[in-house]
Amino acid sequence: MKKKMLGIVSSGMGAILLVVICLAAFIVLSSRLSGGEPTFRGYQVKAVLSGSMEPTFQTGSIISIKLGDEHTPYEKGDIITFRMEDKLITHRIIDVLKDNGQAVYKTKGDHNNGPDLWTVPSQTIIGKYTNFTIPYIGYALKFANSKAGSALLLIVPGILLMISAFRSIIVAKRELEGSKA
Repeated sequence: MKKKMLGIVSSGMGAILLVVICLAAFIVLSSRLSGGEPTFRGYQVKAVLSGSMEPTFQTGSIISIKLGDEHTPYEKGDIITFRMEDKLITHRIIDVLKDNGQAVYKTKGDHNNGPDLWTVPSQTIIGKYTNFTIPYIGYALKFANSKAGSALLLIVPGILLMISAFRSIIVAKRELEGSKA
């Protein structure tokens, strides 16, 4: 009874691990092949790399954002992800201003003491936070997007498939030998 329960738990954990590895591999490979971020039905997943928005979301979390464009209206209180030089920043809008008739946004990280020193033009905004967060997965995605992580995500599923194939061959061989005896 104990052995059977242990086998069920072990199989379940193995299946969950395989699904997580395959999902991570899909995300990494789709972003590499498309040359950008994987997008699903107008949403993207982003890793949180700093603590500027704690406690709203923790460093290492992943967040979902709804993609927008330069014509998408945003309001005070919205949390937006925008491009500043070569990095992405996710902060809360604390004020909506006009610059030559165009909306620009004053932002602040929830954990920061003061507002950001810049304003954010509409054309640099990627999208709006959708209140969906998964803690700590961002660390794994960051690793998966590295060269070592990408290689590991290709090698590990391959090894698991080979082990599964060898196991199936051995089981079939034993059954065949058992039926001959």
